[in-house]
Amino acid sequence: MTQQSATQGSTQAQQSTAATDAPLLDVDVRATFQEQFEALAASRGEVTALIDATGTSTFAQLEARTNQLARRFQERGAEVGDFVLISSRIGSLIMHAAIAAWKIGAVPMPVSDKLVQSELDAIVEVGSPALAVDTTDRALSVPRITDLSAADELSADPLPAVVSPQLKSPTSGGSTGRPKLIVSGAVGDPAAIAQLGRVMGVPENGVCLITAALYHNASFSDALAALTLGNTTVLMERFDPETTLVMIEKHRATWVYAVPAMMQRIWKLPDDVKFGYDLSSVETFFHVAAPCPQWLKRAWIDWLGADVIYELYGPTEGQAATALTGAEWLEHPGSVGTPKVGEVSIRDDDGNPVPVGETGEVWLRRGVGEPPSYHYLGAEAESAEDQWETVGDIGRVDEDGYLYLTDRRSDMLLVGGVNVYPAEVEAVSDMHPAVLASCCVGIPDEDLGSVPALIIETADGEVPEDFDGFLTEHLSKVKRLRHIVGTTRQLRDAAGKIRKREIKREFLEPTAQS
Repeated sequence: MTQQSATQGSTQAQQSTAATDAPLLDVDVRATFQEQFEALAASRGEVTALIDATGTSTFAQLEARTNQLARRFQERGAEVGDFVLISSRIGSLIMHAAIAAWKIGAVPMPVSDKLVQSELDAIVEVGSPALAVDTTDRALSVPRITDLSAADELSADPLPAVVSPQLKSPTSGGSTGRPKLIVSGAVGDPAAIAQLGRVMGVPENGVCLITAALYHNASFSDALAALTLGNTTVLMERFDPETTLVMIEKHRATWVYAVPAMMQRIWKLPDDVKFGYDLSSVETFFHVAAPCPQWLKRAWIDWLGADVIYELYGPTEGQAATALTGAEWLEHPGSVGTPKVGEVSIRDDDGNPVPVGETGEVWLRRGVGEPPSYHYLGAEAESAEDQWETVGDIGRVDEDGYLYLTDRRSDMLLVGGVNVYPAEVEAVSDMHPAVLASCCVGIPDEDLGSVPALIIETADGEVPEDFDGFLTEHLSKVKRLRHIVGTTRQLRDAAGKIRKREIKREFLEPTAQS
């Protein structure tokens, strides 16, 4: 490789990862979701399909209820190609609504139930959904369904088989302040969602535990892939570290979804608590959505085993995705894997590929000849003429084609002319046993231009007495913190994301202005 790039189709990349790729299951999926869930009801009718805080549903019940709900959607005016906004904290309702939308050829549009009215209004304006399934008390300007019982009197018979023109339309914009929809380029059929599941290691006919809110694209997609592949799917209403272990043991989960923030909270439970649960059923522990600190990744590999841990990196837009097992990670510590979908290239500020091992901006694209993976509503994609795109991550690719992430370009600080990556500071901070989450941002400085500041989440909201010395031991001088703030506020949202702009405004703007 004369340029620093990695391609799914390259012989070198395939040879280096073939033995440890995600399991690509030869699942017999049908042409439409109506046919797929009808077949599951016939073959696994009495098997539990969904478990959440509201109860359980078998595959036969899921098929019948989604047929009824689909007819209710049609009565309220939803048609093929229409967006159906779905917003609730009730996981089973979200799953029923998404499948019902697919059955009439509509496009599910998951939206956070925590958005304030103005944020919801902006998303509705961009997406123009024909219908909303929403259990909150927010106002909506479109027809609305608040309860699955609204369809109880309707026929549960199968509907005519149709295919949605798009698989899904998640929302984005929390970090930019401008909402947009990321409309999938894949059609809404079982093969598309099954392929997403395959890349993420979702099994067939197992037990899958989803620990995150379903408005997040990855958890939403994984939960629906799990159901489509015949898995009993357990949905947690909200994440709790010990409850996660309880759910794994109780339901004998074989596949678990998590993000690094959850892994950290579980790991920081007392040893007699976290090691007191039987996790032997877990065949794949899948983590996604954010970089995982190396010390934490190694701890989980030591706990569950290298062949159990599986990581994926890729944007919601889906241009490309990399993945690796724990065994691969031990050979390439800090990596997020090799491409399983699309291509990866590292480029300089002028958009030119850089030599192997050098750091630059991560660019992604679909494989040659493949159709676009998405289009935006409410924004314009930034892409080069050759269809390469960047989401702003900084990283490098090694000689074996493994990608390593450093930080996001928008987060990088220039401290006295030296590049400082907040992710490096946060990774060290998170190693402290009292720290639950960290957020490093820059604040203005007359001498150096900007300096790093840190907000840490702790149980008592205080900065530990030994924290400054701990950082001094592990960070070079240019990365030392000028301001440290402790809080009990949960820094990461339910999807594991840190909204740095909001946190900086809340905790540090008075400091920056003083």
